Amino acid sequence: MNERLTKIDIITSPSRFEELKDALNEIGITGMTVSNVLGCGMQKGHKEYYRGRTVDINLLQKIKVEIIVCEVPVDTVVETAKKVLHTGKSGDGKIFIYDVANVMRISNGAEGREALQYKK
Repeated sequence: MNERLTKIDIITSPSRFEELKDALNEIGITGMTVSNVLGCGMQKGHKEYYRGRTVDINLLQKIKVEIIVCEVPVDTVVETAKKVLHTGKSGDGKIFIYDVANVMRISNGAEGREALQYKK
């Protein structure tokens, strides 16, 4: 296995997910794992009022999108995500990029790029 595999994690607000998913689909991203997560970054949460009392909400609801790419260039994925998610305000999200050593499909033992390809 000598082809390059890259994992891209995109963390953003739930309200932006559908637009992000549609944009990624347009550039050829056909598979992703999506999780509801809690987290805080620079904004450190916010205050809400509940029954007349101030409550600190330190962890905010976010969506984590995990993608493994080999066909679509990493730069294309990153630029698409930035274009869709950028508002210029705190809370737009984060993008993490990792090298992937290998991928294995459990059902048939395929590895690397072949494990990511859909076959009937």
